[in-house]
Amino acid sequence: MDPSGDFEPGFLVAAPSLSCPFFGRTVVLLIDHGSDGSFGIVINKRAPVGFGDVLGDLRVPIEVDRPPDLPVHVGGPVSPDTGWLVFDPADLDLDLGDRAMPIASSLSLTSSFTVLERIAHGRGPSRAIMSLGYSGWGPGQLESEMKEGSWIPTDVDAAIVYDVPVEDRWERALRGAGIDPAWLVTRDLPKA
Repeated sequence: MDPSGDFEPGFLVAAPSLSCPFFGRTVVLLIDHGSDGSFGIVINKRAPVGFGDVLGDLRVPIEVDRPPDLPVHVGGPVSPDTGWLVFDPADLDLDLGDRAMPIASSLSLTSSFTVLERIAHGRGPSRAIMSLGYSGWGPGQLESEMKEGSWIPTDVDAAIVYDVPVEDRWERALRGAGIDPAWLVTRDLPKA
């Protein structure tokens, strides 16, 4: 893809050479990209807290025997005190109107407390992940990082978000773009 082009929704896969402590080997679900900047959610960096902890901190009552095992991720370094839900709206019997943003087939984004409560009560979407914080880039920043080779843009794939184990998402996103990660790793060649 052209680094100056339109590549959202999609994945931004960290290039193996990206040595940033936070973004190394991450997959970002890029949700919005424009002249004002870019917004996305990291989908393969587990948070040090569970969904039950988040519900407890927010004082959301749980109306099921135990809270769903909803994956909680660190979505990015920006506003880590905010919560975002990426979910499949297909089986959610709730009209969110403008409180949810469609991303791609089977993927929507919301920060609606109502959806969070529905999940806690056992009536939420069957497929969802929670993100604490988000990833953001100012105007032109993402394009610059892409020109430097820090990010590999690929097509979005809901199966990677919901079904692939967290530790395998980076490699799977690269393979989905036809890239073998083994060929991207820089190795020191023996000196002659």
